[in-house]
Amino acid sequence: MKLTTAKLTGLFYLGLAVTGVFAFLFARDQLLVDGDAAQTTANLIKDETLARYGIAAEVLIVGFQALAAVWFYKLFKKKDSFTAGLIGVFGMVNAVVILAASAFWLMALNTALAGGMSSSVQTLFETHDALWDVGALFFGLWLLPMAFMARRTNMPRVMVWFLVAGGVGYVLSTFTGILLPDQTGLTEALPMPASIGEFWMIGYLLFKSVKV
Repeated sequence: MKLTTAKLTGLFYLGLAVTGVFAFLFARDQLLVDGDAAQTTANLIKDETLARYGIAAEVLIVGFQALAAVWFYKLFKKKDSFTAGLIGVFGMVNAVVILAASAFWLMALNTALAGGMSSSVQTLFETHDALWDVGALFFGLWLLPMAFMARRTNMPRVMVWFLVAGGVGYVLSTFTGILLPDQTGLTEALPMPASIGEFWMIGYLLFKSVKV
């Protein structure tokens, strides 16, 4: 039963990762042009199908994030219900932020297709990005109790440290993006360790026995 819970948690986390890569790192990057409202609007109209798939994938992120949060709680609650609860709560908050972001992306697409002003389209799409930027706080916060529980259940120590570094990086990137807007390289680099820790966690949940 515990192994099944771990594998389901890993599958939901994998779904979160795959849909996130497609929606935010591929579809969004193909459509949004920073500082060029006319081009962003033209991209949305020309690549409507890509935009719709991107929005759909982002809504799937919300679902996978929520399911992963619940199943992480189910997996770890007998070991430490408080810390497991933190994973669930922070994961759910992040899901709500992404849900709001996807609504702004859909509004941007609908405004573009309806012939709305390019400036309005750009503002809506950039609001989508701003929600992701501030939501990074809670994505970082959900990694930290996850790292704590990973350590308590004797998962690899190096993986734990990648999760810690990624969690702290996400939290810091939220504030560097606000306070140091010109340091985009720093803001993008801070969360990078999270990717290693998260994919390692996914693999561990799917292929190893988690002893809770």
